[in-house]
Amino acid sequence: MSSGAPQKSSQMASGAEETPGFLDMLLQDFPAPLNPEDPLPWKAPGMMLSQEEVEGELAELAMGFLGSRKAPPPLAAALTHEAVSQLLQTDLSEFRKLPREEEEEEEEDDDEEEKAPVTLLDAQSLARSFFNRLWEVAGRWQKQVPLAARASQRQWLVSIHAIRNTRRKMEDRHVSLPSFNQLFGLSDPVDRAYFAVFDGHGGVDAARYAAVHVHTNAARQPELPTDPAGALREAFRRTDQMFLRKAKRERLQSGTTGVCALIAGVTLHVAWLGDSQVILVQQGQVVKLMEPHRPERQKARIEALGVNGTLAVSRAIVEPKRPDQVRGRSLRSPGLGSCGPAAHQGFREAV
Repeated sequence: MSSGAPQKSSQMASGAEETPGFLDMLLQDFPAPLNPEDPLPWKAPGMMLSQEEVEGELAELAMGFLGSRKAPPPLAAALTHEAVSQLLQTDLSEFRKLPREEEEEEEEDDDEEEKAPVTLLDAQSLARSFFNRLWEVAGRWQKQVPLAARASQRQWLVSIHAIRNTRRKMEDRHVSLPSFNQLFGLSDPVDRAYFAVFDGHGGVDAARYAAVHVHTNAARQPELPTDPAGALREAFRRTDQMFLRKAKRERLQSGTTGVCALIAGVTLHVAWLGDSQVILVQQGQVVKLMEPHRPERQKARIEALGVNGTLAVSRAIVEPKRPDQVRGRSLRSPGLGSCGPAAHQGFREAV
């Protein structure tokens, strides 16, 4: 993935002009809320969700749905934020789904420290209710679009290329989120854009999970305005803990490396786990930003964990961790607007 300098006001204005027309077309296609027997316009994220997963998963549903219909990014993000916020303020107990008996037995047999039971919600019913909430917000905004949904923002030139190679399925995921502030209702004067690549292995579950939840967790860190790099590190840790719980519930075996770039104003913040990389290209010159985690560079740490033989990945989500494993860095540059971050594991040996 690569991104370049933000564009000027002519492109910013076009999104505001497209907003009313998009809402009109959306409500023409969906003139009424969904009934219980109506098919969902999107695929529910699995069978069950924990409450800590709801915000990220529903935001992913709405952004994917609105993006597929060519919604202006600021409008898609603001609509999603409003619908998610409203749903989270309601009582979600009606969606509660009791775990299966075998899952309860596994929890009883667990030797780990006693923890509070996880509340699981029916993903299908929750996704249906959320669409109707989104439909209601669109109906209100058709009459009067809030300023946040019409506000101009920097327009980034983003290009994305992914190759499956010899794998049976694509196991990698990427995130391009120029409308970071609108998606999470951040109203401070700092403009933010977020980009990430997650290189999955052993399946796509971990990479997809990280692509949905890392930026959501980062946005909810209180230190984001003052210490964005620290917020990203904590977001990786939080996402890892969440996925470990999900992997245990659903017997998932995959893992992922990851790298993300958060541009806040004129400062580029980078966090990474594993050997995925960010490359900064400024005026045609490559600026080295990071040292990726590779097995050959961390031989002592790996052997101390009791690992013998070959190991392709030294750090990843779902790997047994140490607290210092997620790395972060911030780079402030007056010329940031004329350069762009590029993130892809495939670049690591070529540059």
